[in-house]
Amino acid sequence: MSMIRDLRAAVRPSRVTPHRGGGACDPDRDPGTASAVVDCAVYRDGRRVPAEEPLSPHRALRQVRRDGGFVWIGLHEPTEDEFAGIAREFGLHPLAVEDAVQAHQRPKLERYDDSLFTVFKTVHYLDHDQVSPNSEVVETGEVMCFTGRDFLITVRHGGQGSLRTLRHRLEEDPQLLVKGPSAVLHAIADHVVDGYIAVADAVQLDIDEVETEVFSPGRKGTPRGTDAGRIYQLKREVLEFKRAVAPLLRPMQLLSERPMRLVDPEIQKYFRDVADHVARVQEQVTGFDELLNSILQANLAQASVAQNEDMRKITSWAAIIAVPTMVCGVYGMNFEYMPELRWRYSYPVALTVIVGICLGIHRTLKRNGWL
Repeated sequence: MSMIRDLRAAVRPSRVTPHRGGGACDPDRDPGTASAVVDCAVYRDGRRVPAEEPLSPHRALRQVRRDGGFVWIGLHEPTEDEFAGIAREFGLHPLAVEDAVQAHQRPKLERYDDSLFTVFKTVHYLDHDQVSPNSEVVETGEVMCFTGRDFLITVRHGGQGSLRTLRHRLEEDPQLLVKGPSAVLHAIADHVVDGYIAVADAVQLDIDEVETEVFSPGRKGTPRGTDAGRIYQLKREVLEFKRAVAPLLRPMQLLSERPMRLVDPEIQKYFRDVADHVARVQEQVTGFDELLNSILQANLAQASVAQNEDMRKITSWAAIIAVPTMVCGVYGMNFEYMPELRWRYSYPVALTVIVGICLGIHRTLKRNGWL
């Protein structure tokens, strides 16, 4: 058991503390957007353009369309008013803007005239020592991407899934960033799917632990049916994981197979690898669901067998107790004319007969596995 916990700790994905408002505020922009913008930067020739002061989305877009490059804006849980100015400035489609603000969307890819709108579900494994009927195993969030010719806007929902580390890693690879916004879109997709793989490995260890406990011999003294709640809770968490992974396969296939003018042809090839990873995780999660169904059915079958064994034991002892009950009941009727009432040895003979019959029944039932 301790070995499983050590392995689970080893595959837990690292957590990044979300950051709000760092290095994004600018005096001449709409103050309503200050709390939502996490970072705003211009990239030209694969490198981040230094700025003496934090850029506003408006100034960044003007700079890009004057000097070239692209702008990457990161937002965290913007309100409708906070996002309205950016949506107008970049010409985002109202339906996509509504989805980005309200969140709780399924993974998808939508194409508009001048942009792509992509929704990713982020999944994070929550630390725990043991799965309980009330424990939460996975936590989901959302990352939405607006990809245009010269901009990429990411909208993040949830306490996990920060893209700050990814941004820093991309800034260290100018050859990739020079490909434009589609390179960042691929990096985000790859980052999200890598999180799926790590969570899948951790959930696999949880399932192995529950499976080991359910089928472990020598579980005497454990209350019957205590594992059913844990298995059902784990099944619910796996179902939530499945909802995040399964719908993403089709968008990744579209990005890898269909030519799109907003996606660099060289970057498009890399989406095939992401689609393959999504397919692998989808198969793994589907297997988790089926395996948990089998474990739950086996656990219920074990509980049913245990109940049947208890009933057989109760029935066996009831049959043994019925012998003295019947004999004592007959001779307790106190009729005047009853055989052996005045016989000197009637009492010890009656006790001997009762004990003998009870021992014979007990031996027979024990030989047949009822006791």
